[in-house]
Amino acid sequence: METVLDNLDDVGLAFAYTVLLFVIAGVLSLVFGTLLAAARVGPIAVLSKATAVYVSMIRNTPLIIVLIFFRIAGPKIGLKFNFVDVTIGDVRLNNLFTACVIGLTVYTSTFVCEALRSGVNAVPLGQAEAARAIGLPFAGVMREVILPQAFRASVPPLASVQIALLKNTTVAGALGVFEAFARMRTLTNKNAGDRIEIFLTFAVIFVILVEVVSFAAHRLERRWRVA
Repeated sequence: METVLDNLDDVGLAFAYTVLLFVIAGVLSLVFGTLLAAARVGPIAVLSKATAVYVSMIRNTPLIIVLIFFRIAGPKIGLKFNFVDVTIGDVRLNNLFTACVIGLTVYTSTFVCEALRSGVNAVPLGQAEAARAIGLPFAGVMREVILPQAFRASVPPLASVQIALLKNTTVAGALGVFEAFARMRTLTNKNAGDRIEIFLTFAVIFVILVEVVSFAAHRLERRWRVA
């Protein structure tokens, strides 16, 4: 514990990277995943099948491979991420950070898509037919009728997806983002005698973060509960 306290600023900075990765990728994955879900259940057969293949392919690809693609292979085929270079306090959001955010977003959005699709399937078909009968186009039906109810029904699986994203941010440490896992590894390497204390401290902080997300999801679920 003394080692962690002596390096408290570095630990705080590491978890700042972790939280930023989680928040930015979490919001973007919800947006992108919603678009994927709409395409997946849409009336255009070609688009629906293409989305299904894409989602299946990304979901079955290990996250580390997705991140390596955006970090190493992407720039070699023209995918540049040097359009972001912002410093917030001691946190620097550069091309490496951006590549990891995009990789996490692409990976997580496929799970968001499937969670939302299960929520869409829970909406009675008659409601969509009634919305079409009064003249709403497909986009209007999804926006006004289907998706609001689908989100309400999908809060528990969406919460699980976001919790998984929070834990998946540790993979970014393998590519050079100095988040919590990377900082823990550095501290344990330098302080071999305190490895158990360092590990337990970081584990407890991660548990606290996960509990915060779980609590927020539980409150949201109670508020949006379908009578």
